[in-house]
Amino acid sequence: MTKGIVHALATAALATVAMVALGNSAGFAQDKVTLTYLASQGWVYDAEQALGKKFEEKTGIAIDYQIVPADQYFNLLRTKLNSGEAPDIFGGQSGVTDLKLQYNVEKNAVDLSNEPWASKLDPLVAAQSTVNGKLYGMTYWDTVGNSWVVNYNKKIFAENGIAVPTDYAGLKSACVTLLAKGIQPMFEPIADGWHHVLWFAELGPRYEEATPGLAAQLNANKATFAGNPTMLAAVTQLKDLYDSGCWGKNALADTFADRTKVMASGQVAMVVAASGFGAELKNDYPQTNLDDYGVFLMPLADNQVLNLNPAGPTMFISSASPHIAEAKQYLEFLTQPDNMKYFVDNVPNATGLPFEGVAKKLPPAIQAFMANPKRGTVYQTAVNYVNPQWMDIGKDLTAMFTGAMTPEGVLTSIDKRRAELAKAAKDPAWQQ
Repeated sequence: MTKGIVHALATAALATVAMVALGNSAGFAQDKVTLTYLASQGWVYDAEQALGKKFEEKTGIAIDYQIVPADQYFNLLRTKLNSGEAPDIFGGQSGVTDLKLQYNVEKNAVDLSNEPWASKLDPLVAAQSTVNGKLYGMTYWDTVGNSWVVNYNKKIFAENGIAVPTDYAGLKSACVTLLAKGIQPMFEPIADGWHHVLWFAELGPRYEEATPGLAAQLNANKATFAGNPTMLAAVTQLKDLYDSGCWGKNALADTFADRTKVMASGQVAMVVAASGFGAELKNDYPQTNLDDYGVFLMPLADNQVLNLNPAGPTMFISSASPHIAEAKQYLEFLTQPDNMKYFVDNVPNATGLPFEGVAKKLPPAIQAFMANPKRGTVYQTAVNYVNPQWMDIGKDLTAMFTGAMTPEGVLTSIDKRRAELAKAAKDPAWQQ
């Protein structure tokens, strides 16, 4: 056999191996590949892991889901990204500021702009995962059909003559009435470090309503959180809820994982959860009558504007991954119509996914609620340098609850961190 023929055969063999290794949605990897996927607790539902098993059966590529407690996640992720030890896929909250500051996606993540699913992603959602015209993340989350709202037990309200609150006075009155009857008014899990921050950041539309153009002023470094009367009212009222016992005696130790258990017990009247929480409650406790539960807006600072957020937990492929092609396969697999339908059908509180052609599932009453004509974008998305300090805001609010910080101090602390983050990002508005 001549050297030329040997060379040709060797080249063909290598090409065949390369094609098998790259694979496609119907292919089977020749060598066993396991993709590591790092995510914060609560970001990967059982339904996605079931799809991961199906993906492995189809392609031979396994997914190792590495789930980290929320209060530890971002520190661990930053350490891995900075040390060059990033997993194949890592989760993160979308939002352009976060993409730049938290993950430095232009260095650490793969451009996904040309993936088959990219053009089907909701434009508002895609914008939150895009930097300098390139799409770096896939938001596999119910971002545009779900909002964080107060879910309440209608029977408890009716039995105690409580009207649905439309302002803070109404919420405080409900709490006082329920406490007098020996009922815990609300379940607010502080121990996770993140949930109680929703009460502040999700009210962005109310801040904007009270001070039109405030988000733009904050982003231009022409306004501050400290001194804003609406923000101060919201934080002060938040402390009042805690001090009055509205959240019960164990709020500092309570965790979000217990949300359905406490609401199903009938001993707690309210919880802040997604607008699709009723379906989640029904899934965990089948005896639940969904007609017994309703929703209303978080009424701090007398808010009556619906809070919407096009950002949410998002998947990024590490640029350092040796299995970029396989990771892309996984993302494409998740976005196949049958698999998206499976996800929505099997995640109780999901109302849909932000992709073209995915049907919504919401009870008529919740659909009517979500049609509120007064709506706006939450401040962790609308305002730069808020979401990256989410857990720090949580610590400040906890310090406020325990008397170590004042409401004014919380707002000042947020401003200080925003300035530090902006300067680190070399934001021109802070370079004066």
